[in-house]
Amino acid sequence: MNDTLPALADQVRAQIAPMTGQFAQAARHNTQRVLDAFARRRVSESHFAGTTGYGYDDAGRDALDAVYAELMGTEDALVRIQFVNGTHAIACALFGALSPGDVLLSAMGAPYDTLGGVIGLGGEPAFGSLAHYGVGFHQVEPSPDGGPDWDGLTAALRTCQPAAVFVQRSRGYSTRRPLSVSDIGQLTALVRRDCPRAAVVVDNCYGEFVAEREPGHAGADLIAGSLIKNPGGGIAVGGGYIAGREDLIEKISYRMTSPGIGGECGLMFGQTRSMLQGLFMAPKVVNGAAKGAALCGRVFENLGFEVCPGAGETRSDIIEAVKLNSPEAVIAFCEGIQAAAPIDSHVRPTPCEMPGYDDPVIMAAGAFIQGSSIELSADAPIREPYIVYFQGGLTYEHSKFGVIKALQALYDKNLISI
Repeated sequence: MNDTLPALADQVRAQIAPMTGQFAQAARHNTQRVLDAFARRRVSESHFAGTTGYGYDDAGRDALDAVYAELMGTEDALVRIQFVNGTHAIACALFGALSPGDVLLSAMGAPYDTLGGVIGLGGEPAFGSLAHYGVGFHQVEPSPDGGPDWDGLTAALRTCQPAAVFVQRSRGYSTRRPLSVSDIGQLTALVRRDCPRAAVVVDNCYGEFVAEREPGHAGADLIAGSLIKNPGGGIAVGGGYIAGREDLIEKISYRMTSPGIGGECGLMFGQTRSMLQGLFMAPKVVNGAAKGAALCGRVFENLGFEVCPGAGETRSDIIEAVKLNSPEAVIAFCEGIQAAAPIDSHVRPTPCEMPGYDDPVIMAAGAFIQGSSIELSADAPIREPYIVYFQGGLTYEHSKFGVIKALQALYDKNLISI
């Protein structure tokens, strides 16, 4: 390894100190919130036992739902191992909030790639998509500064009269900035003013516990995410959550299982303990991941690359976007991250076609839990302007090592100069 590369990471420690201090404060605050929620819901060892068969009267499952609802600032929640990923949880939320003939408005441009099939975008709508069931769709592009286009949203709300407004907190594979909880609160207030019956549905993936509040505290009607991202703390082996208004959660539970059954049934397959333990660990783990993302951003910014968030900008999720300007650099970066992984470090990631994506995608993720992006990982679509998305790291030290290995891979291919 080039001896100067670790020094590059060490040199930015003082530069990111103001940000890391904010992350530490959020971790302390959120740890206290988690402990308070566990105490108020009387979480106990008996909740780990689980049930069999239909899963009736599963006290652990009910306690998990109640804890999530409190932490997310909502009336109710569904936290289930049966949600296969974040897209699945978000899809259930949308189907619960919308009926045939309704209109869905996306407030920040095109949703994340994998939601295109859920909505029915691009060509003939897929069977079972929202479009297949007669739900219309409209989107408002972000403003030039990457935030909400307030005038465009006002016009769309008054014209479309949507039944639901979709808000993606993170940037996905776009170039816009992620939304803060304050942004979401302002957007929710706008919806309440111009279209009071519309439900505000937030894709909260990658944003949980980065700040001291969640979108539910800012008035969002539904928020959804994956447990192999932030709230699982690197311990939950799968699943997702939806938290929100009680009436909407009931409708969503019918979509999750069947009408008349809802959330009353469903085994947790012995995962209640890991889901609760992961939630307990999540504020500390997210702190390390956010600190690692800040380190990554500052190191590459110092090397002349365009990054988002930049130095001094408020962080609303754990993702750092680095514009590398060439497919070769994106691939090399991901190879470095894979080489830093505890699992499958010998594997070389390559771009390939993946379900739900229009472009070849490269993913580096040598994780203990397959696909876990709270663990150190990086991914990117192979398309201009060739941005790689760095996230995760169960510890700051691992995130830092990943940055160094990514630098090494770029250096070895003469793609950066030191």
